[in-house]
This record gives sequence, structure tokens and C-alpha cells, in this order.
Amino acid sequence: MQRLKYVLSEVMVGLWRNVTMTIAMIITMAVSLAMLGASGLMYMQVDSMKTFYYKNIEVAIFLDAEVTDAQRSELETQLKGDPLVREVIYESKQQAYEKFKTMYADAPDLVNAVKEGQLPESFRVRLKDPEQFKQIFDKYENTEGIETIVDQRRLLDKIFNILGSVQNMALAAASVMAIAALLLVGNTIQVAAYSKRREVAVMKLVGASNWFIQAPFVLEAVVAGLIGSIIAFAGLAAFKGFLLDGSLRDLTDLLTRLSWGDVLLMFPLMAGVGGLVSAVTAWVTLRFYLRV
Repeated sequence: MQRLKYVLSEVMVGLWRNVTMTIAMIITMAVSLAMLGASGLMYMQVDSMKTFYYKNIEVAIFLDAEVTDAQRSELETQLKGDPLVREVIYESKQQAYEKFKTMYADAPDLVNAVKEGQLPESFRVRLKDPEQFKQIFDKYENTEGIETIVDQRRLLDKIFNILGSVQNMALAAASVMAIAALLLVGNTIQVAAYSKRREVAVMKLVGASNWFIQAPFVLEAVVAGLIGSIIAFAGLAAFKGFLLDGSLRDLTDLLTRLSWGDVLLMFPLMAGVGGLVSAVTAWVTLRFYLRV
């Protein structure tokens, strides 16, 4: 018990002795962990969006302007009986025009430029497996009455590729900040160990184990890492509460909703990474120091 009290008291003294560097270490760790948490949330968000949009993805089969009733009826029968198809929805020229006016209600000039009847009729086809678009395309591309076949997945893939690039950039930035945090932790521990070099030398002379000597320094780094993770989590929670659920709510209609459970899931990740990385960095730094 006495040893534990000594170690804890030394941790508090060490954090306060180098308060400026401790604050810098906490802030750097907090920024790094916040970016790591944001990257994790972004990966979860993109995966959720992929699941949602790919599940509801459609293949648009636009019909030729001169398609006959017989050709339209035969194509509808083939699509509804196709084992690859989950659902078939027919969209007339009138329905296409009404849908177009609704989608571009904020662009009246564009709506006025398109006349009723100019938009082609189509079949909106949902596949049981969106990956099987190629089979549908090859099967129906030369069918009479079809003008063109468009797969929404191709458009979504471009969007998700962009989001994937943003994911990688965020992860790269978090990695750079993590390296900065590691260097700062190591430097802080070195300074702390140097300021107590006489005490460390006396403790070694009287037979204190390396673990007992290292414990206060390692715990200093761990405490700083945990405090940084708490600040990082508070930042993510504020971003979720005040921006995503607040002022940016109307701008995120295209995104699947980010739940509080997802945000809470990031805290043990950030706390674990912050504490573990700080402890390992401090331990490695002290291993070199104690060999001197």
C-alpha cells in the first residue's frame, strides 16, 4: 500500500512539475485521438451508407421513344420473371416529368427548359444482388424497345471512392499527429526522468527494481493519454450534438444517421489507444534511460 501511495504521489508531482509540457502532451494526444475517432466514425458511416444505398440501388432501363405496347409488355414480363430481379417499377413519361419537377424544384429555369413528354419512360429495376448488374446488362442490352441501361451503382461508386479518399486522408493526418504525440510523450518522460536523475540513481543503488522506478513515469504518460482521450471524446460528442444533430442537420439528409452508440463506441478505442501508446512509449524511453 505504501508503494502504491508513493507511485501515485510521484505521478501527481511529475505531472505538475512539468505542467507546460504535460498540457502540450495532453493537447497533442487529444487532437490525435480526436482525428483517430473521427476516422473511425467516418469508416463506420461510409460502410453504413454503402449498405443502405446498395440495398436500394436501382438499374434504370430507359425505353426507346418509339417502343410499342407489345415490346413494353413483353419486357416487363421478362423482368418480373427474371430470377436476378427483386422488384420492377414502371415509370411513365408523365411520372418521370413529375419526378423531375420535384427533384429540381429549386432550379425553375432547368424545369422550364424541359417539356412534358421529353423524358423517356423507363423500368426501375432492383436486383437481389446489386453486384449482378453486368448479367442484367448483357441479358437485356440488345432487347428491342430499350434505348439504354444505367446502373446507379457506378455513380455511387464514384461518390464512395471520394469518401474513401477522405477516409484515408483523415487516417493519414491522425497518423502524423500520433507520431507527434509519441515524440512529445518520449521527450516529456525524458525531461521528467532527467529532473529526477539523482533520485533514480539512489533508488537503483538501494536495489529498487526497474519496474518500481519506471512506474511513476509510465503512469504520468498513461494519465495524460487518458485525459487526452476524454477531451477528444468530448470534442466528438460536441460535433455530433451541436453540428450533425444541430445546425448541419438539414445538410446531412443524404447521410445515414450517426447514432450516439457509434460515438460512444469510439471512447474505449481512443482511451485504449491513448493509454497503451503512452505507456509503451514511456516504457521504451525509460528502458534506454535506465541503461545509462
